Amino acid sequence: MSSSDNSSDNNSDLFIDLEEVSIPRSIRFWIMLLFNIPSIICSFCIIIHIIHNRAQRYALHNHAIFLVLIMALPIQLIDINFFLVFYRYGSIQPSEPIMCLLWWLADYGCYSGCTILIAWLAIERYILIFHDRWVSNRRGRFLFHYLPSISLVAYIVVFYIISILFPPCENNYIYTLPGCGAAPCFQSYGFLAIWDGFVNNTTPIILESIVNIGLILRVQWQKRRLRQSNQWRKQRRMIIQLCMISGLNMCLNIPLTILLLAHFFGLAPEYGAQPQLYFSFLGYFVFFLFPFTSLCQFPDLRKNITRKIVGILPRQQQHHTATVIPMNTLT
Repeated sequence: MSSSDNSSDNNSDLFIDLEEVSIPRSIRFWIMLLFNIPSIICSFCIIIHIIHNRAQRYALHNHAIFLVLIMALPIQLIDINFFLVFYRYGSIQPSEPIMCLLWWLADYGCYSGCTILIAWLAIERYILIFHDRWVSNRRGRFLFHYLPSISLVAYIVVFYIISILFPPCENNYIYTLPGCGAAPCFQSYGFLAIWDGFVNNTTPIILESIVNIGLILRVQWQKRRLRQSNQWRKQRRMIIQLCMISGLNMCLNIPLTILLLAHFFGLAPEYGAQPQLYFSFLGYFVFFLFPFTSLCQFPDLRKNITRKIVGILPRQQQHHTATVIPMNTLT
């Protein structure tokens, strides 16, 4: 891997307006900090709950949520914290290429990985709701559940480790701009750039949108027939959760995807530059809020967390024994 170290303040000043939103860094610092801390706590609560609860661990509809939460942890623990350090000190600390590579792995690799896995979550939810017979036996569960999940995670890890750590091009690092001032060089390298833009980022959003539209239409079509059945009551929670997760993800990522496609097909880079930066910044709220939207799948855990937060814990009632004094003893 070859790299060139460019930390010149003069170069960074030329692009400062194009690399950051106009929100002051101090405000961005507190926004990210205040949202990230409870999000991390909620993520670990759900992860631990799934691991330690046998029923939740073996429930197929929890596996995609678990994978997204695991994939999002580097964003919460590395990506966001690197932003906080940058907002505090005004530069990458320490100013070394390895820091930029770690930042890119979390910011680009895990971000795109979560986008892919959330799209798979929507597809899998559709299968579990309307084609549950596909996963009713061991062979079906392997083909339609475990194999796609394992393949997607393996693809994400291999693709971004190779593309970022062992690129066929030369990375440039600007330590006085967030994210080291530039994308990894592979995103401007011919086929890799096209593949990453379309397959890893655009296609998942399109598939997720199609699946959710199909889900809503089919739910409306079958709602009357299933309303009074146990099947509908079991499916309703998964449908609500999917709508919350996908609605949040699509609202923030569809405009960004449209802008990226417009730039790819010839729109001048200066058009839509600021909105693109804002949507990129707001995109982190998908990961801030994803753990909380996932809680609707775990009502018992949600109640326990609520009790602990507000301090409403069951207390042992004190039993008092009353002593009856005969009336004749008082005379």
